[in-house]
Order: sequence, then C-alpha cells, then structure tokens
Amino acid sequence: MQEIMKSRAKELLADGTVARVLGWKKGEFDYDCTPGVFASEKEIDEKLIYNSLCQSNLSKYLIEESRKEGKVAVFLKPCDTYSFNQLLKEHRLHRDHIYVIGVACEDKIDIDTIKAKGIEGILTISCENEEVKIQTLYGEEVLAKKEAMNDRCLTCKSKKHMVYDELIGEEGEVLDSNRFDMVEKIERMTSEERFAFWQGELSRCIRCNACRNVCPACSCETCVFDNPESGVENKAAANSFEENMFHIIRAFHVAGRCTDCGECSRVCPQNIPLHLINRKIIKDINEFYGEYQAGADEMLPPLNEFKKSDVEPDVVYMRGDESK
Repeated sequence: MQEIMKSRAKELLADGTVARVLGWKKGEFDYDCTPGVFASEKEIDEKLIYNSLCQSNLSKYLIEESRKEGKVAVFLKPCDTYSFNQLLKEHRLHRDHIYVIGVACEDKIDIDTIKAKGIEGILTISCENEEVKIQTLYGEEVLAKKEAMNDRCLTCKSKKHMVYDELIGEEGEVLDSNRFDMVEKIERMTSEERFAFWQGELSRCIRCNACRNVCPACSCETCVFDNPESGVENKAAANSFEENMFHIIRAFHVAGRCTDCGECSRVCPQNIPLHLINRKIIKDINEFYGEYQAGADEMLPPLNEFKKSDVEPDVVYMRGDESK
C-alpha cells in the first residue's frame, strides 16, 4: 500500500490538486514513525512511509495545515476520521483546504508494548501477516501480532472511515468492541480501591503535556494550563491533588468530544492509561443520554444541549453507590 500512496501523493502534487501532503515518515530510529509534511515528489519518494508502526492520528495537525495557503492532502486511518469529523463539527478545520485520502488499517503494532515485554536493543521491526519480527543487538525475537498491539488496537471500534475524498484499500466495518471491559472492572472496585488505582497511575505524571498536545479534542489556541493568571499554570505537581487535577480538568474539557482515539495513552512517557478516564466518561454518556459516538456524524453532542429528561445529579450518585 505504501507505494500506491506515494504514487497517488505525487500525482496530486503534480496536477496542482494539492500543495503539500501530510503523512508519516521515519523518526530518529528505524521503528520510530512520526507525522511529516511533504511538499515535493522527491520528499515523498525519500521520506513518506506507511507500515504497521504508523500509529499517529494526523487529524490534529490539519488545524494548522488547513490555514496555510494551498490545499493539503492527508492520509487518514479509519479511527483518525472520527477526530477529523469532530474537529469539523467544532469549526477547527477549513474543509475546502483539505483533500482526505482514506487508507485501510490492519491494526498497528506498538513499540512501547514490545519494549514492555523485556525486548531490548531493538534495531528494526517488521510485520508480516500475524507475526512480528524484531531484530535486536542480541538476535531476533518473534511475537504474535496481538502481543505487539496496544489497547486501542486490541479494542478497535471501527475499520470504517467516517469521511474521505478518495479511498486506498478496502473499506471496513464498524466493530463490536470490548473497549469498556477495563472500565467496568474499575467500576466494580470500591471507592477506596478506585482512588488508590488512579492515585497510583497519575502519581507518575511528569506534566510533560504530551497527552494534551497530541489530543485532537484539545484544540484551544491558549490552554488554561499555559495561563499564568489561571492558578493552574503548567508546573510540577506540588501534591497528590495537583497530580490528579490536571487530568481531571482535561477529561472534563473533552467530555462528549473525545473520539477515543487513544493518542493520549500512546504518547505518555510514563505509560499512564489515560484513555480509561475518557472511556469512563464515554460509557456514562452512553448510559445516561443514549448511545453517542463523537465524530461519527453531525449529531449535536449530548452535553451540548439541555433537555428536561436529562439525568439528575442524584441519579449519578445513586449509580455510583450501586456499582460498589
């Protein structure tokens, strides 16, 4: 598929349809795939890649790219198109400046998941069918593909693109996902156990802002955590309350808008399962207001309108007591 993508990108540049292309390129290491913008056929030939390690959701980068002169072509995986649609709904993108090329996704493997298995000195990673081969300084390691995937791919909600101008590869379907299984496990904990679980996870946060910076739903031009007058300006946490506050506030800000792309957890250098906070809110919204998937359509998010039939606070508290 990589060669087809390169060929199509060069055609779009050559005929003037677009001025640049947003895709993936190699980073510092051979297995490190990162977003990249390509403005010439030479750059596309030399740098554009697409493989099992191209995980990045490219939709957020379009906020800036769609404001530049000329049209930008972008390759979007199925899960990325939910974020793209949500950003459109929030008027964060200039749609007429974007040419969307949907690309099929056959699940992505994750370098941190591989490293967590104790594999060190990694040189190259290749994936064929359901087998991942890892060349290291100490020899070759082989994993089943599912062993090398992170949670967001293991619990994928959809192989179907929500939007595209053209499609490369075959279209998939919306899936029956078990993505709320871990949330339900946490819900079954006592309040003390839940508090201890999240305190243990969030205590590792170093406030690097990677989760905020990569999140498509975090698209404010000036973040409250960058405002010295806000009282919550970005800094090292002074106590356990501040450790929790940043992530709780961020979760509230993206409530009803998070598409569950999982980028927050993917980029976290401390491997905090931040997506579980957002999934808890998504699950509650589904239960209290009816099934809703951010970015799937133009429907107004449940938390953006008020109805007399909306759930009352005491109902939420009662549900919390019953889940203990």
